[in-house]
Amino acid sequence: MRLQKFLSRAGAASRRKGEVLIASGRVRVNGRTVIEPGTVVDPDTDTVEVDGRKVAAEEKVYILLHKPAGYLCSLRDRFRRPLVTDLLGDIPQRLYHVGRLDLDSEGMLLLTNDGDFAQRLTHPRHRVEKTYRVRLSDPLSGRAAEKLRRGLELEDGFRTGPARVEIVSPDRREAEIVIREGKKRQVKRMLKAAGNRVTYLQRTAIGPLRLGGLEKGRWRRLTAEEVSLFTDNNTEGG
Repeated sequence: MRLQKFLSRAGAASRRKGEVLIASGRVRVNGRTVIEPGTVVDPDTDTVEVDGRKVAAEEKVYILLHKPAGYLCSLRDRFRRPLVTDLLGDIPQRLYHVGRLDLDSEGMLLLTNDGDFAQRLTHPRHRVEKTYRVRLSDPLSGRAAEKLRRGLELEDGFRTGPARVEIVSPDRREAEIVIREGKKRQVKRMLKAAGNRVTYLQRTAIGPLRLGGLEKGRWRRLTAEEVSLFTDNNTEGG
């Protein structure tokens, strides 16, 4: 197995980050520093260390969580606010969330220790769709909806790609928005740029995965079939 693939399977880094760790001389195999990413290792017999710590392959875990409001997407918080990982119980693996939801936002959150899986969901080239249900402070005008559909410039100069927008309430204050990027607080910033304000946000889907009837605060493991939906051959177009 190539060394960067081993690091990914061990949850130490994505393959791309693993290549950086190797090239910077932070990885040792059987006590010898290795700087060639293509180095082949045997997980059963070779000892691999990153920054002096032994790395071992671990079981891959894929979790779908219905995040409630009031939980932080972080591994720690100096203000001792509740963390999404507090909802997972005694899972022994160290899990990382794939993308974020704000403290006051709800909905689908994926957590895993598989760096490659996370990369396939978050890297822009894979264009994985994220679907959000939003409630707005004001009715969404046809002009504003068209701006979202064409793509618009955010306050930092980033121009969003075309979004799918569907108004889902008679008062035009609720909408479903589908995007393929994943900038921080992007949907809220898009609505602000369009002259409106999000008062509630729920992520209902990532790619073909749907939140469904999973209750707030509950989680389930992804099936092998669901994980396979996000292979390199299947992520394009979400």
